[in-house]
Amino acid sequence: MRDVTIFSKTAAGLGRVLEEAGVDDEAFERALPVCDLVKCRATCCHDGVILSDEEAEVLQSLGAENGVVKLEDGRWKTRTVVAREEELGEDFPDRFAKTRCVFLDDEHRCAWQLRAVEEGKHPWFYKPISCWMHPVLVQQRDGRPWVTILSKEEDEAGFASATPCGMVRVDAPPARVSLGMELKALGALAGRDFYSQVNASPGFSDLAKEESSG
Repeated sequence: MRDVTIFSKTAAGLGRVLEEAGVDDEAFERALPVCDLVKCRATCCHDGVILSDEEAEVLQSLGAENGVVKLEDGRWKTRTVVAREEELGEDFPDRFAKTRCVFLDDEHRCAWQLRAVEEGKHPWFYKPISCWMHPVLVQQRDGRPWVTILSKEEDEAGFASATPCGMVRVDAPPARVSLGMELKALGALAGRDFYSQVNASPGFSDLAKEESSG
């Protein structure tokens, strides 16, 4: 876990949840494209991201004092700036604010990821956890956490399924492949192998497996 992220407390908390989580294999069968910054221009980063207290503290200690803001409700968030038209991704949703995370460079790359690579660390070492998880999320269902991806019908906020990496495309690989790095990183936090699990028996949820074996 220490190799994946600097945010040890935040990762440990998520890891404890993931230890008990089911995996929505059917969701990971959806065809989702691999991230393509040339086309999407980091659409998923347009509104910044909510941070844990630890993430905010660590980023500020690393020199990001002006890039992290505290909201009225007490939560921390990465700051955004107005985006120029050429900085918006192809088919950028009209309902999205035309802004971008302050940590994006001119090529729409995350400054924290670039720093980690330059230092020879895991690419997501300094990157807030919810940033690199996107569009994967942990959702409570019937009293149990599930690792899943929201479909357009399930996405009440209209966010994840409207970003290029969360939008189903018939010519894309299944999410269990395109999001393989995310699954492996989450597995490292939980001490589990989510990647092998969803690629071993695609098309069936954990619950269905339990029912069939019972």
